Amino acid sequence: MAPTNGPLRRLESWVCTLQRVVDALIIIGAQALAHAIYPEAWSEHTTTITVIALLVFGLAAEIEGLYRPWRTGTIVRESKDALVAWLAVPMVLLAFWFFTKTATHYSRAASFAWFAFTPLFLSAVRMGVRTVLRILRVKGRSIHHVAILGCTKDAERLTDAFETMPWLGLKLAGVYDDRSEDRREVSNHPHWSVIGRTDDLIQACHKGNIDAVYVALPLGAEMRTAEVLAALADTTVTVYLVADLLYYSLLNAQWGQVGSVPVVSLHDSPFQGIVGWVKRIEDIVLGSFILLIASFPMLCIAMAIKIKMPGPVIFQQWRYGLSGKRIRILKFRTMTVCEDGPDVVQVVKDDVRVTRLGKFLRRTSLDEFPQFLQVLTGELSLVGPRPHAVAHNEKYRAIIHGYMLRHMVKPGITGWAQVNGWRGETAELVKMEERVRHDMEYIRNWNLFLDLKIIFLTIFGAKKSQNAC
Repeated sequence: MAPTNGPLRRLESWVCTLQRVVDALIIIGAQALAHAIYPEAWSEHTTTITVIALLVFGLAAEIEGLYRPWRTGTIVRESKDALVAWLAVPMVLLAFWFFTKTATHYSRAASFAWFAFTPLFLSAVRMGVRTVLRILRVKGRSIHHVAILGCTKDAERLTDAFETMPWLGLKLAGVYDDRSEDRREVSNHPHWSVIGRTDDLIQACHKGNIDAVYVALPLGAEMRTAEVLAALADTTVTVYLVADLLYYSLLNAQWGQVGSVPVVSLHDSPFQGIVGWVKRIEDIVLGSFILLIASFPMLCIAMAIKIKMPGPVIFQQWRYGLSGKRIRILKFRTMTVCEDGPDVVQVVKDDVRVTRLGKFLRRTSLDEFPQFLQVLTGELSLVGPRPHAVAHNEKYRAIIHGYMLRHMVKPGITGWAQVNGWRGETAELVKMEERVRHDMEYIRNWNLFLDLKIIFLTIFGAKKSQNAC
């Protein structure tokens, strides 16, 4: 097998750098196109917002990992990451115009056209480039010959991926394993063949026949893995350690470093650094807009509650917020009682404690309107895991594994679980388990696009009122 140092491989390390330059040109070009369509002279103010856009997008793109190698990524995921990175730009510029009171210096039509054109061009260019590269790889160009060390389930999944996704340009040279046949994973995959031991793999790497090695040894083989990695360090191949971290309950896991010691966080919040600021800006901008629209309906609801039943208009209840700290949740009162304490009876369908007006408010989620005030104060987020009464938290944290991981992020007014129909009473444990599972999916997969999707489904989704009581 000949070494595979073709021309495309030598250029590959420059692709991501070139993409940064291309993205900057796209942003500037989209601005120029918008000004051409809506005739307006390019002014000093235009230069200012374009520079801000380049800085914000560049920072957001780095956080999103937009410029990492995408050989093993999907076109859809890359386009989505580009869109999410760009969404930070209009949000920051809207805030910039608001605080500097300079919105009148810019053409609204040209600005909105620019906001719309740029993500379309960013995605189109990426799809075009990746499509060309994938066609070339399917035809045998820019192929990487890879080997797998260890006959394990992970190795079998890798083999399937190489086989079913030829556009990756990863061709399996073979599987290597020192263990006896009775200790290896048995597979019926047609291209699964053990062609040698570790020593044979090292020799193949020295000869330049292997471009990358995937070390997929079992979790318990730490010493053996260390020996193999030390041996592979005497070669120039790329080495990937296939850590079976799915054995653990991961939540936004990511690599880091403490001094010179590499570490991996298994449980972490996605809202760190600039991402947290983007989430906060989203809450302030959209929360203020919604609160402005909802102010008159809130006044009408408050008057109706005051007329219909005695007692307070607002119901307050202690719940767990970010990092498990207690916060008071505000809601329009929908029941004849105001329960809060160690024993809180969950509302069930046709609950006699719920008033007629309360049933309407709960079914339409209008009782949640006061919580938009708490979004502005930072206690809540627009989107996130719904907070539960303290009594319910203490109950379910003891019986559902990983339950408290929901509080790695701020609780929200609406969430992924709610738009998928997992709201209302949880008399059966499986209902709470499904709610928690959806909350974990949201935290693992968060991006601005997902938040906007949840807000849309909260208003227009078919399941928005499902199981409400």
